[in-house]
Amino acid sequence: MKIYNYRDKWEQFLTPEIVSMLTQIHEYKGKQGLFVESSADALTQLVEIAKIQSTESSNKIEGIYTSDERVKKLALSKTNPKNRAEEKIAGYRDVLNTIHYNYDNISIKPNIILQLHRDLYKFNAVMFGGQYKNVDNVIEETDSEGNQLVRFQPVPAWEVPHAMDELCTAYSKSVALETMDPLIAIPMFILDFLCIHPFNDGNGRMSRLLTLLLLYRSGYIVGKYISIEKLIEATKDSYYNALQKSSQGWHENNNDYAPFVKYMLSIILAAYREFASRVQIMRESKLSKPDRVAKIIEDTLGKITKRDILEKCPNISETTVQRALANLLKENKIIKIGGGRYTSYTWNREGE
Repeated sequence: MKIYNYRDKWEQFLTPEIVSMLTQIHEYKGKQGLFVESSADALTQLVEIAKIQSTESSNKIEGIYTSDERVKKLALSKTNPKNRAEEKIAGYRDVLNTIHYNYDNISIKPNIILQLHRDLYKFNAVMFGGQYKNVDNVIEETDSEGNQLVRFQPVPAWEVPHAMDELCTAYSKSVALETMDPLIAIPMFILDFLCIHPFNDGNGRMSRLLTLLLLYRSGYIVGKYISIEKLIEATKDSYYNALQKSSQGWHENNNDYAPFVKYMLSIILAAYREFASRVQIMRESKLSKPDRVAKIIEDTLGKITKRDILEKCPNISETTVQRALANLLKENKIIKIGGGRYTSYTWNREGE
C-alpha cells in the first residue's frame, strides 16, 4: 500500500543542482515584493496576459482547443462558451480566478479539491464534476506505430477517498515543518495526485491549478504574472518524461521523486527569470518605446514573434510595435523570418 510521507524523504533531494535552483528561487521570491510595488500598473497587464496564456496552455496540453480570439475572449469573460471544449476552457478560467484572488482562504483538503473540480465542470453537462472517479482508469500513451500502451495504472476507484485523505494530511504535515522547503513538498504532492488520478476527467488540469494554489499559499506568486502552464506546455515532452521516471515503482513506495521535483523547480525558476526580465524592461523608462522593442529583439538569442514582444511589453501598443519592426527592417538591424501568422524576427548580428 502506498505510504504518503514527505518528511522522511525530502532531504535526499538536496543535491547541488536542486539546492542551486532553490537558492535562486528564494532570492527571486525575496525581490518579488519590490517588483510588484515598483511596476504595479504595468503588472496589471501582465496578470491579464498570464491569465489568457494559462487558460489556453493548460487546456491545450490535454488536447482542448479553440481559436486564439475565442480563448482570449473566454479567458477575459467577454463571451460565453459555444461547445464542449469552450465549456472546459471557461471552467478552467473560473477556477483559475478563484485561486488568483482567494488562495489564502483555500485550504488543501479533499472536500476543497472536490469543490474546485466541481467548478472546473460547471459549464459542462457531464455529472461527474466534483466527484471522485467511479470506474478504474489508466494512463495510456501511443507508440510510434499508433498502438495504445498502458503507461501507469492509478489507484483503483474504491481506494481514492482514502488516498486523497492521506495525501492531503501528508502535505499539511510536511509544510508545518519549518525545516522542509515547500518547493520540494509541492511537486511531491502533485506527482502523488497524478498517480492517484482521482477523477474520471480533468486530472491534468486540476494538477496545474493545484500547483498554482500551493505555490501561492507558500508565497510564490510568480504564476499570477508569468504563465506556469505555458512554460509546461512549451516543455511538454520533458514534463511527461519526468512524470514517467518519477512514477516508476510508485505503488511499491520505491519511486524516485527527484526527476519531477527537478523539472518543476526548473519551471518555477524559468518563470521568475522571465518575470524579472519583464520588470526590467518596464523599468527602462529612459528608452523610447521603439528602442525598447529593439532591445528586446537584440537581447533574444534566436527568433521572436510580434506576439512575444507584445507580451513582454504590455504597455506598448501593437501599432507602435509594428512601426518599430518596419523601421528596424528598413535599417537592416533585424531579419524577418517566415511570413503571415508564422512571421518572426531575429537581430542581425552579422551587420554589427
